[in-house]
Amino acid sequence: MNPPQLAHILDFFLGVYDSIALFKMPSQRRPHVGLRRSASSTRSGQLDLPLKGTWGGKRQNAGRKPGPHPKTPHRRRPKHYFGHPVHVTLRAVLGALRSQVLYPTIRIAIARATRHAPGRFRIVHYSVQSNHLHLIVEAAERRALTAGVHGLEARITRYVNELLRRRGALWADRWHGRALKSPREVRTALVYVLANFRKHSARSVPSGADPCSSGAWFHGWRGVRAERGPPPLAGRAWPVPATDEKVPVSPPESWLLRKGFLRAGRVRLDESPRPDKRRRSSAR
Repeated sequence: MNPPQLAHILDFFLGVYDSIALFKMPSQRRPHVGLRRSASSTRSGQLDLPLKGTWGGKRQNAGRKPGPHPKTPHRRRPKHYFGHPVHVTLRAVLGALRSQVLYPTIRIAIARATRHAPGRFRIVHYSVQSNHLHLIVEAAERRALTAGVHGLEARITRYVNELLRRRGALWADRWHGRALKSPREVRTALVYVLANFRKHSARSVPSGADPCSSGAWFHGWRGVRAERGPPPLAGRAWPVPATDEKVPVSPPESWLLRKGFLRAGRVRLDESPRPDKRRRSSAR
């Protein structure tokens, strides 16, 4: 055995001996024993790293920026009273819901959804726009309201996807709901829903009900009597399949939708929704 190998063996046993002696000594009297260490490891303190505060934590103007239609927050739905109708808005990712291809299919889905469990969830009025739907519904309680709207969303998605041979989600956001608690609120919502096509039209629209809505079965038009037939339409009505229901909505059962809103006045056939004051002020 050559001298370098003997030196390595000797250093090994010395290190083992020093480690055993260090383990047996009390912690408060333990001296600095052991093998030699490099000069860099014996420096006291810790070097400061140049950390930059550019990741994590709260920052100004951070997060997704709000668009023209802010997302519905993921919060618990409020309690629902069965005597208060609800104005529901569904926003889709497609932009041709009023077309001759899609509207008859959506109308069939609405008619079947409102007749699925009429004692718990009913669709009283609706209007189909290019990329969203407006509904006025009645529900027995909060769970019935949520289940009814989700069932309608799933039914429309399934029908439209089968028709267009597509896959994936149809709705761009969670549904938005607002309870209507007074005759004035109900009348304002009825005008907003049934006359919403006038708000989105780029040209003047003649007097009449929206052909892509439930306006033909609304009993609150001014100057229109039910015994004389449905009101005139403001445009061409798309033909519907023979399997479709003649009346795709349910009759109202709440007092606000039957008689209450009439205290605020009947709706004119040429009436338009009021402009949103918040949007006008933000545009300025």
